[in-house]
Amino acid sequence: MIGRLLAAMLLLPAPVPLADDPFDVLVFSKTAGFRHDAIPAGVQAIRELGAANGFTVTATEDAGVFTTSGLAPYEAVVFMSTTGDVLDAGQQTAFESYIRAGHGYVGVHAAADTEYDWPFYGELVGAYFASHPAIQPAVIRTEDRAHPATAHLPQAWNRTDEWYNYRTNPRAGAHVLATLDESTYTGGGMGADHPIAWCKTYSGGRSFYTGSGHTVESYADPVFRQHLLGGIRYASGQAPADCRPETGYTALTGGWAQAGPGSFTETDGTLTSVGGMGLRWYQAKQFTNYSLKLDWKMADDDNSGVFIGFPPSDDPWSAVNNGYEIQIDATDAVDRTTGSVYTFKAADQAARDAALNPPGEWNTYELLVEGERLQILLNGVKINDFTNTDPVRSLAGHIGLQNHGDGDTVSFRNIRIKELGGTNPPTGTGPIVGLAGKCLDVAGGNSADRTKVQLYTCNQSAAQTWTRNGSTLRALGKCLDVDGSGTTDGTKVQLYTCNNSGAQNWTPRADGTIVNPNSGKCLDVSENNSRDGQQIHIWTCLAAPNQLWRLPG
Repeated sequence: MIGRLLAAMLLLPAPVPLADDPFDVLVFSKTAGFRHDAIPAGVQAIRELGAANGFTVTATEDAGVFTTSGLAPYEAVVFMSTTGDVLDAGQQTAFESYIRAGHGYVGVHAAADTEYDWPFYGELVGAYFASHPAIQPAVIRTEDRAHPATAHLPQAWNRTDEWYNYRTNPRAGAHVLATLDESTYTGGGMGADHPIAWCKTYSGGRSFYTGSGHTVESYADPVFRQHLLGGIRYASGQAPADCRPETGYTALTGGWAQAGPGSFTETDGTLTSVGGMGLRWYQAKQFTNYSLKLDWKMADDDNSGVFIGFPPSDDPWSAVNNGYEIQIDATDAVDRTTGSVYTFKAADQAARDAALNPPGEWNTYELLVEGERLQILLNGVKINDFTNTDPVRSLAGHIGLQNHGDGDTVSFRNIRIKELGGTNPPTGTGPIVGLAGKCLDVAGGNSADRTKVQLYTCNQSAAQTWTRNGSTLRALGKCLDVDGSGTTDGTKVQLYTCNNSGAQNWTPRADGTIVNPNSGKCLDVSENNSRDGQQIHIWTCLAAPNQLWRLPG
C-alpha cells in the first residue's frame, strides 16, 4: 500500500508556481484522413487547462484562419490529431511566416500523420507517422526531466495508449524528451531508441510534439494533461527550455563523494541539498575540455552553485579557494546571483532574466569549458562568457554541487557530460564537406575581401581547398570570416584577409558542428537548402544536418 501511494505521489502533476503572462492558443483539429474520436476530449482538455492557467483557447476546424491576420492573435497553434492534407498552399505559406515570426507549434499524436508533402511541416513536427500496433500499456522513459512537459514525470512512466512508430528518428534535429521502452510492449518498430515526445526550435519558432493522446481517457489523466500543458507553455514562449538536439553525453552517476557537512538526499534520480556548507564532488575523474549539462531547481530564494576546476580534496573550501563557482541564487549582488561566475563575472542580466524559470520550476545549465574559456548557457541561451587569466587557477579539474546550508534547498538531476578532446584542431588541407555531400566554396574562386562563401557541388578546385591553421580555416590565401564580427543569427560568412580577429576563429566539435567562439554560433547553410550557391552564415547551434561538416585532416 505504501509503495502504491509513493508511486501515485511521484505522478502527481506539479502546479505552475507563478502565473504566466496572458496568452492565446489556437487549437486546430481538421482531418482529411482518419478521424480520432478523442479529438473533442482533447479540445475540451485544452480549454480547461487554459481556464485554469490563464490562457485563452480558440478551437476551429476551419483552415481559413491560416492567414497572416487570422493567426496574429495566437502565441501557439495546437494541431490536435490532424490527419492528411489540411492546408492549401496559401495557408501553408501563412503558417510558415507565423512560425518564422517566433511563434509556437504543438503537435498531438496524429499531427505526425499530417501534410506528408509539405517539407516545412515535416521538419517542424520532427518525424512522420509510419505504423502502430494495438492500444496497450507501455513504459515511457523520461529522458529530459527539466522541460515543463516532462519535469513532473518519474524516470519510468507507465501508461496505455496507441504507440506510433515513425518513418525516421527525430533525434538528429530535435531534443528528445521521452522514449518508449519497446521491451515493455509488442509492435515497436524503432528499436532501442524510440522517441515519443520531443521539442525543437525551427526557423525562429518553437515546436513541441507528443505521440501520446490517441485515447479519450488520456485527456482525463492529470499527468498527461500536465504533459500537454508544459508543451503548450513552452511553445507559447512562457516556459524557457533547452531544446537543442543532444547526443554524446554520459550520465555521471557513480563516483561521487561528500566533502564537508550536510548531504544530498536522492529520490527517483533527483538530488536535494540538506544542510551544509558542503560539496558533493565527482572524485572519479577530472575534466579538461567538456560540456557539462545538469538540471536544477530552487524551492524559493535559495543558494547553491556548481563548482568546476578544483583539485581533489575532502575540504569543501578547497573548491571555493581554487576553483570557480557558477552560482544559483535568486537574489544577490549581480556578480553573485544565478549565472554569475561567483565574484569574478556577472551574467548578462537581460539574457539571464529572459531565459530563467522562477523558483519551483526546473532550469538547465550547460557549462562549456574549452581550455580556459567558460561559456554558461541557461535553458539553451548563453548568459555568460568568462576567460580565466589567473595563473594559479584553472578551469580544468573536478566538478561539484554545493549544499550551502540549512534553509537553502536546491535540487539537481540528469547530470551528464561530453568530453570534447583538445582545444587546438589538427592541421589539414582539403575540402570541407557539408549538407547533401556538397562543399564549402569561395564563389567564383575570387580571392577579394568579402567574397561570398557558399555551398557548391564538390569539384576539387582551389576555391574548395581549405587549410586548418590553428583556429582559422583558410582558402586562396585568406580566412573564413564572419562579416563585421557579427554575432546575430544569419550574419553571412565570407572570405577576408587574415587578421587574428574573433571573426576568424573556428572550433570544430565532436558532434560535427563548427562554432565561431566570438559569437557562440555555428557555421550553417542558410534555409537548410542544398542547392549550389546557397549562402553560408552563422546560426544558433542546433547540430541540424545543415550545421554538420567533415573537415580535412
